Amino acid sequence: MKILGRTNFTSFLYRLINCITLSLLTAASAYAAMPDAGYDIQQGIVYQRIGDEVLTGDLYRPRGDGKHPVLIAVHGGDWRFADASLYKHWGPYLAKSGYAVFAVNYRLVKDKTNLYPTAVHDVRTAVQFLRQQAATYQLDPERMGLMGDSAGAQLASIVALAGDQPPFSDGMNPTTKVKVCVGIYGSYDLTAKWEHSNRYYPDNNIAQGFLGSSLIDNRKIYVEASPLSYVTRDNNQTQFLLSWGAKDKFVDPKEQSMAFMHALKQAGFSVSSVVLKNAGHYWASEPIKIPGSDSGYLAPRLLEFLKEKL
Repeated sequence: MKILGRTNFTSFLYRLINCITLSLLTAASAYAAMPDAGYDIQQGIVYQRIGDEVLTGDLYRPRGDGKHPVLIAVHGGDWRFADASLYKHWGPYLAKSGYAVFAVNYRLVKDKTNLYPTAVHDVRTAVQFLRQQAATYQLDPERMGLMGDSAGAQLASIVALAGDQPPFSDGMNPTTKVKVCVGIYGSYDLTAKWEHSNRYYPDNNIAQGFLGSSLIDNRKIYVEASPLSYVTRDNNQTQFLLSWGAKDKFVDPKEQSMAFMHALKQAGFSVSSVVLKNAGHYWASEPIKIPGSDSGYLAPRLLEFLKEKL
Protein backbone atom coordinates (compact mmCIF):
# COMPACT_ATOMS: atom_id res chain seq x y z
CA MET A 1 0.00 0.00 0.00
CA LYS A 2 1.39 3.34 -1.01
CA ILE A 3 1.59 5.94 1.77
CA LEU A 4 1.11 9.55 0.60
CA GLY A 5 3.60 12.08 1.84
CA ARG A 6 2.47 15.34 3.44
CA THR A 7 2.99 17.27 0.19
CA ASN A 8 1.19 14.69 -1.95
CA PHE A 9 -1.63 14.41 0.56
CA THR A 10 -2.10 18.19 0.63
CA SER A 11 -2.18 18.28 -3.17
CA PHE A 12 -4.67 15.41 -3.24
CA LEU A 13 -6.89 17.12 -0.65
CA TYR A 14 -6.77 20.39 -2.61
CA ARG A 15 -7.85 18.64 -5.81
CA LEU A 16 -10.63 16.82 -3.95
CA ILE A 17 -11.98 20.08 -2.51
CA ASN A 18 -11.88 21.68 -5.97
CA CYS A 19 -13.81 18.77 -7.48
CA ILE A 20 -16.46 18.91 -4.76
CA THR A 21 -16.79 22.70 -5.11
CA LEU A 22 -17.12 22.43 -8.89
CA SER A 23 -19.77 19.73 -8.55
CA LEU A 24 -21.76 21.85 -6.10
CA LEU A 25 -21.55 24.91 -8.35
CA THR A 26 -22.65 22.87 -11.37
CA ALA A 27 -25.59 21.46 -9.45
CA ALA A 28 -26.57 24.92 -8.20
CA SER A 29 -26.37 26.33 -11.71
CA ALA A 30 -28.52 23.53 -13.09
CA TYR A 31 -31.06 24.06 -10.31
CA ALA A 32 -31.18 27.81 -10.98
CA ALA A 33 -31.86 27.13 -14.66
CA MET A 34 -34.80 24.85 -13.85
CA PRO A 35 -38.33 26.27 -14.15
CA ASP A 36 -40.34 27.03 -11.04
CA ALA A 37 -41.97 24.03 -9.43
CA GLY A 38 -45.26 23.22 -11.06
CA TYR A 39 -44.31 23.04 -14.71
CA ASP A 40 -41.77 21.73 -17.19
CA ILE A 41 -40.60 23.26 -20.44
CA GLN A 42 -39.38 21.59 -23.63
CA GLN A 43 -37.99 24.11 -26.08
CA GLY A 44 -37.40 23.69 -29.77
CA ILE A 45 -39.78 20.82 -30.47
CA VAL A 46 -39.79 20.37 -34.24
CA TYR A 47 -43.32 20.23 -35.61
CA GLN A 48 -42.60 20.78 -39.32
CA ARG A 49 -39.75 20.68 -41.83
CA ILE A 50 -39.99 22.53 -45.16
CA GLY A 51 -36.85 21.89 -47.15
CA ASP A 52 -34.00 23.24 -45.06
CA GLU A 53 -36.35 25.24 -42.85
CA VAL A 54 -37.36 23.86 -39.46
CA LEU A 55 -40.38 25.12 -37.51
CA THR A 56 -40.40 24.63 -33.77
CA GLY A 57 -42.49 25.24 -30.70
CA ASP A 58 -41.92 25.52 -26.97
CA LEU A 59 -44.07 23.29 -24.78
CA TYR A 60 -44.92 24.45 -21.26
CA ARG A 61 -46.56 21.57 -19.43
CA PRO A 62 -47.93 21.02 -15.93
CA ARG A 63 -45.81 18.79 -13.72
CA GLY A 64 -47.07 15.27 -13.17
CA ASP A 65 -48.62 12.52 -15.23
CA GLY A 66 -51.92 12.89 -16.98
CA LYS A 67 -53.65 14.03 -20.14
CA HIS A 68 -53.35 17.78 -19.89
CA PRO A 69 -55.56 20.25 -21.79
CA VAL A 70 -53.45 22.37 -24.13
CA LEU A 71 -53.47 25.71 -25.95
CA ILE A 72 -51.50 26.23 -29.16
CA ALA A 73 -50.25 29.82 -28.78
CA VAL A 74 -49.57 31.96 -31.85
CA HIS A 75 -47.49 35.11 -31.41
CA GLY A 76 -48.20 38.50 -32.95
CA GLY A 77 -45.83 40.84 -34.76
CA ASP A 78 -47.55 42.07 -37.95
CA TRP A 79 -46.98 38.61 -39.52
CA ARG A 80 -43.37 39.81 -39.97
CA PHE A 81 -41.67 39.91 -36.57
CA ALA A 82 -41.22 38.21 -33.19
CA ASP A 83 -41.27 34.56 -32.20
CA ALA A 84 -42.64 32.05 -29.70
CA SER A 85 -40.79 33.70 -26.82
CA LEU A 86 -43.63 36.24 -26.60
CA TYR A 87 -45.41 33.53 -24.58
CA LYS A 88 -42.62 33.09 -22.04
CA HIS A 89 -44.90 34.55 -19.35
CA TRP A 90 -48.22 32.99 -20.35
CA GLY A 91 -46.63 29.56 -20.76
CA PRO A 92 -45.49 29.16 -17.14
CA TYR A 93 -48.57 30.92 -15.75
CA LEU A 94 -51.02 28.62 -17.53
CA ALA A 95 -48.93 25.47 -17.05
CA LYS A 96 -48.76 26.03 -13.29
CA SER A 97 -52.55 26.37 -13.41
CA GLY A 98 -53.02 23.02 -15.16
CA TYR A 99 -53.03 24.00 -18.87
CA ALA A 100 -50.21 23.12 -21.25
CA VAL A 101 -49.13 25.74 -23.78
CA PHE A 102 -47.42 24.98 -27.11
CA ALA A 103 -46.04 28.35 -28.28
CA VAL A 104 -45.16 28.04 -31.96
CA ASN A 105 -42.93 29.75 -34.47
CA TYR A 106 -44.25 30.11 -38.01
CA ARG A 107 -42.85 31.41 -41.28
CA LEU A 108 -42.76 35.19 -41.29
CA VAL A 109 -43.28 37.47 -44.28
CA LYS A 110 -39.91 38.65 -45.55
CA ASP A 111 -39.05 40.33 -48.85
CA LYS A 112 -42.43 39.29 -50.28
CA THR A 113 -41.89 35.64 -49.39
CA ASN A 114 -44.04 33.58 -47.03
CA LEU A 115 -47.12 35.60 -47.93
CA TYR A 116 -50.62 34.45 -46.92
CA PRO A 117 -51.63 31.64 -46.57
CA THR A 118 -48.20 30.28 -45.54
CA ALA A 119 -48.56 31.11 -41.85
CA VAL A 120 -52.12 29.73 -41.77
CA HIS A 121 -50.84 26.37 -43.00
CA ASP A 122 -48.04 26.42 -40.43
CA VAL A 123 -50.49 26.92 -37.57
CA ARG A 124 -52.74 24.19 -38.99
CA THR A 125 -49.75 21.85 -39.07
CA ALA A 126 -48.88 22.70 -35.45
CA VAL A 127 -52.40 21.73 -34.34
CA GLN A 128 -52.26 18.49 -36.34
CA PHE A 129 -48.79 17.64 -35.01
CA LEU A 130 -49.81 18.12 -31.40
CA ARG A 131 -52.97 16.09 -31.85
CA GLN A 132 -50.96 13.25 -33.39
CA GLN A 133 -48.30 13.42 -30.68
CA ALA A 134 -50.66 14.05 -27.75
CA ALA A 135 -49.84 10.77 -26.01
CA THR A 136 -46.09 11.42 -26.32
CA TYR A 137 -46.40 14.73 -24.49
CA GLN A 138 -49.17 13.64 -22.09
CA LEU A 139 -51.76 15.94 -23.63
CA ASP A 140 -55.48 15.47 -24.19
CA PRO A 141 -56.30 15.57 -27.93
CA GLU A 142 -59.96 16.20 -27.08
CA ARG A 143 -59.19 19.28 -24.99
CA MET A 144 -57.25 21.50 -27.36
CA GLY A 145 -57.53 25.22 -27.99
CA LEU A 146 -55.87 28.05 -29.88
CA MET A 147 -54.64 31.36 -28.49
CA GLY A 148 -53.14 34.34 -30.28
CA ASP A 149 -52.44 38.04 -29.97
CA SER A 150 -52.68 40.66 -32.74
CA ALA A 151 -51.60 38.97 -36.00
CA GLY A 152 -51.46 35.73 -34.03
CA ALA A 153 -55.12 36.14 -33.13
CA GLN A 154 -55.98 36.33 -36.83
CA LEU A 155 -54.08 33.09 -37.45
CA ALA A 156 -55.49 31.32 -34.41
CA SER A 157 -59.06 32.35 -35.22
CA ILE A 158 -58.98 31.42 -38.88
CA VAL A 159 -57.57 27.97 -38.11
CA ALA A 160 -60.15 27.48 -35.34
CA LEU A 161 -62.97 28.46 -37.70
CA ALA A 162 -61.80 27.24 -41.10
CA GLY A 163 -58.79 24.98 -40.68
CA ASP A 164 -60.72 22.01 -42.06
CA GLN A 165 -62.40 23.99 -44.86
CA PRO A 166 -61.33 25.08 -48.34
CA PRO A 167 -59.14 26.87 -49.21
CA PHE A 168 -57.02 25.73 -46.25
CA SER A 169 -57.85 22.06 -45.90
CA ASP A 170 -55.52 19.64 -47.65
CA GLY A 171 -57.66 16.63 -46.81
CA MET A 172 -55.10 15.40 -44.31
CA ASN A 173 -56.03 14.11 -40.89
CA PRO A 174 -56.17 14.76 -38.03
CA THR A 175 -58.68 17.57 -37.74
CA THR A 176 -57.71 21.10 -36.73
CA LYS A 177 -60.95 21.66 -34.82
CA VAL A 178 -60.48 22.96 -31.30
CA LYS A 179 -62.78 23.49 -28.34
CA VAL A 180 -61.79 27.08 -27.55
CA CYS A 181 -60.08 30.06 -29.15
CA VAL A 182 -58.64 33.03 -27.27
CA GLY A 183 -58.05 36.17 -29.33
CA ILE A 184 -56.23 39.18 -27.91
CA TYR A 185 -56.57 42.49 -29.83
CA GLY A 186 -56.75 40.61 -33.12
CA SER A 187 -57.36 41.62 -36.73
CA TYR A 188 -60.44 39.63 -37.72
CA ASP A 189 -61.57 41.68 -40.73
CA LEU A 190 -58.64 42.35 -43.04
CA THR A 191 -60.69 44.60 -45.30
CA ALA A 192 -61.24 46.93 -42.35
CA LYS A 193 -57.59 46.47 -41.36
CA TRP A 194 -56.44 47.61 -44.82
CA GLU A 195 -58.74 50.64 -44.64
CA HIS A 196 -57.45 51.55 -41.17
CA SER A 197 -53.79 51.19 -42.18
CA ASN A 198 -54.36 53.10 -45.40
CA ARG A 199 -55.93 55.94 -43.40
CA TYR A 200 -53.34 56.20 -40.62
CA TYR A 201 -50.23 54.35 -41.85
CA PRO A 202 -50.29 54.57 -45.66
CA ASP A 203 -46.56 53.82 -45.94
CA ASN A 204 -46.83 50.71 -43.79
CA ASN A 205 -50.04 48.89 -44.70
CA ILE A 206 -49.61 45.72 -42.68
CA ALA A 207 -52.54 43.81 -44.17
CA GLN A 208 -51.30 44.53 -47.67
CA GLY A 209 -47.83 43.35 -46.71
CA PHE A 210 -49.26 40.08 -45.37
CA LEU A 211 -51.53 39.39 -48.35
CA GLY A 212 -49.21 40.72 -51.05
CA SER A 213 -51.88 42.74 -52.80
CA SER A 214 -53.82 45.95 -52.35
CA LEU A 215 -57.51 45.77 -51.44
CA ILE A 216 -58.40 47.69 -54.59
CA ASP A 217 -56.58 45.12 -56.72
CA ASN A 218 -57.77 41.93 -55.02
CA ARG A 219 -60.68 42.28 -52.64
CA LYS A 220 -61.36 38.54 -52.68
CA ILE A 221 -58.17 37.61 -50.86
CA TYR A 222 -59.02 40.03 -48.03
CA VAL A 223 -62.36 38.33 -47.53
CA GLU A 224 -60.78 34.88 -47.71
CA ALA A 225 -58.10 35.70 -45.12
CA SER A 226 -60.54 37.22 -42.60
CA PRO A 227 -61.75 35.03 -39.71
CA LEU A 228 -64.97 37.08 -39.84
CA SER A 229 -65.84 35.42 -43.16
CA TYR A 230 -66.18 32.00 -41.50
CA VAL A 231 -68.50 33.03 -38.67
CA THR A 232 -71.63 31.12 -39.63
CA ARG A 233 -74.37 29.36 -37.71
CA ASP A 234 -73.38 25.90 -38.95
CA ASN A 235 -69.81 26.48 -37.73
CA ASN A 236 -70.47 27.66 -34.17
CA GLN A 237 -68.97 24.84 -32.10
CA THR A 238 -65.75 26.62 -31.03
CA GLN A 239 -66.09 28.79 -27.92
CA PHE A 240 -64.35 32.17 -27.94
CA LEU A 241 -62.81 34.55 -25.46
CA LEU A 242 -61.90 37.95 -26.91
CA SER A 243 -59.84 40.57 -25.10
CA TRP A 244 -58.71 44.03 -26.14
CA GLY A 245 -57.69 47.43 -24.88
CA ALA A 246 -60.26 50.19 -25.28
CA LYS A 247 -57.49 52.67 -26.15
CA ASP A 248 -55.87 50.56 -28.87
CA LYS A 249 -54.97 52.90 -31.74
CA PHE A 250 -53.11 50.27 -33.74
CA VAL A 251 -55.92 47.73 -34.13
CA ASP A 252 -59.25 49.53 -33.91
CA PRO A 253 -61.40 47.74 -31.27
CA LYS A 254 -64.72 48.79 -32.81
CA GLU A 255 -63.80 47.62 -36.32
CA GLN A 256 -62.14 44.41 -35.18
CA SER A 257 -62.80 42.79 -31.78
CA MET A 258 -66.22 44.35 -31.21
CA ALA A 259 -67.44 43.67 -34.74
CA PHE A 260 -66.11 40.09 -34.56
CA MET A 261 -67.81 39.50 -31.22
CA HIS A 262 -71.11 40.83 -32.56
CA ALA A 263 -70.92 38.47 -35.54
CA LEU A 264 -70.09 35.51 -33.29
CA LYS A 265 -73.10 36.23 -31.10
CA GLN A 266 -75.37 36.58 -34.13
CA ALA A 267 -74.27 33.15 -35.36
CA GLY A 268 -74.92 31.50 -32.01
CA PHE A 269 -71.33 31.10 -30.82
CA SER A 270 -70.48 31.05 -27.13
CA VAL A 271 -68.32 34.16 -26.75
CA SER A 272 -66.99 36.07 -23.74
CA SER A 273 -65.02 39.28 -23.60
CA VAL A 274 -62.47 40.96 -21.33
CA VAL A 275 -62.07 44.67 -22.05
CA LEU A 276 -59.22 46.68 -20.55
CA LYS A 277 -60.47 50.25 -20.34
CA ASN A 278 -57.10 51.98 -20.21
CA ALA A 279 -54.98 49.61 -22.31
CA GLY A 280 -53.68 50.00 -25.83
CA HIS A 281 -51.81 47.42 -27.90
CA TYR A 282 -48.80 45.13 -27.23
CA TRP A 283 -49.50 44.35 -23.56
CA ALA A 284 -50.08 40.61 -23.95
CA SER A 285 -46.35 39.82 -23.91
CA GLU A 286 -45.69 41.71 -20.67
CA PRO A 287 -45.03 39.97 -17.33
CA ILE A 288 -48.20 38.79 -15.62
CA LYS A 289 -48.58 40.76 -12.38
CA ILE A 290 -51.76 40.33 -10.38
CA PRO A 291 -52.70 43.05 -9.74
CA GLY A 292 -50.62 45.62 -11.51
CA SER A 293 -50.43 44.82 -15.22
CA ASP A 294 -52.80 44.58 -18.17
CA SER A 295 -51.96 40.91 -18.71
CA GLY A 296 -52.49 40.42 -14.98
CA TYR A 297 -56.04 41.74 -15.36
CA LEU A 298 -56.77 39.19 -18.10
CA ALA A 299 -55.03 36.25 -16.42
CA PRO A 300 -57.59 35.17 -13.78
CA ARG A 301 -60.46 35.80 -16.19
CA LEU A 302 -58.76 33.62 -18.80
CA LEU A 303 -58.42 30.84 -16.21
CA GLU A 304 -62.12 31.08 -15.40
CA PHE A 305 -62.93 30.76 -19.09
CA LEU A 306 -60.65 27.75 -19.55
CA LYS A 307 -61.97 26.04 -16.44
CA GLU A 308 -65.52 26.29 -17.77
CA LYS A 309 -64.95 25.75 -21.50
CA LEU A 310 -61.82 23.59 -21.92
